[in-house]
Amino acid sequence: MAEKDVSKPAEPPKPVHIGGESFLDRILPYMRQIIIGIVVLSAVLIVVFTIRWWTQRSEAAATEKLDKILEVAREPIRAKDEKPDPKKPSFADVKERSAAVLDAIAKQGSEVAGHAFRGGQLLDAGKIDDAIAEYRQGIADRTIEGVLCREGLGLALEAKASAEKDATARQKGFEEALAEFVAMQPDESGPRRAYALYHQARLQLLLTKRAEAKALFAKAKEVGKDDHELVDLIEKRLAAMGAS
Repeated sequence: MAEKDVSKPAEPPKPVHIGGESFLDRILPYMRQIIIGIVVLSAVLIVVFTIRWWTQRSEAAATEKLDKILEVAREPIRAKDEKPDPKKPSFADVKERSAAVLDAIAKQGSEVAGHAFRGGQLLDAGKIDDAIAEYRQGIADRTIEGVLCREGLGLALEAKASAEKDATARQKGFEEALAEFVAMQPDESGPRRAYALYHQARLQLLLTKRAEAKALFAKAKEVGKDDHELVDLIEKRLAAMGAS
């Protein structure tokens, strides 16, 4: 074997890449696409958070407006012999307070309050036709708002019928009100179902259908047995009918 020539310097060792290319080497060809993706994602996030911020801000503003309306609605009705006190806001009657609430709604924006609330204030203010029109706008709602609007519509139609001097027109009005109370809450276990039955019973009584009224009062009492206030009302009605 030939001996190694030690007079020649040894070649330096070649670098060895363990595991192949580095991470940076692998992503460099895609750097442009990555940067574009980051920019797009940032833009999307900005839009999402801006919408969320704007929604929360709008909700806060709407809540503040509604609070101002409810503040008026919560003002008390003073006694007949009580004089107005500028330091303690109050109203002479429900009609006067409802007029003030409607004025507050107009100032804050009608979209702040629901149809049921606005309809109720119009009805209390004696604006029956306006209340009927307002309630009709919300009767198709599938939430409790729709139930309340149908109930309010029935009450408004009943009030309008009660003011009729013509017997035929009055009976027709009561029948229209009854139809609204029948449609008010068809779900046997739905909210205010007992009140729907109670209103139906009242209208049947107004239409001189005592047997139908008695049966509906009894059913309303059973459905609303946990509502002590309603049960008391029904018992008084039945007692007045001689059916206690």
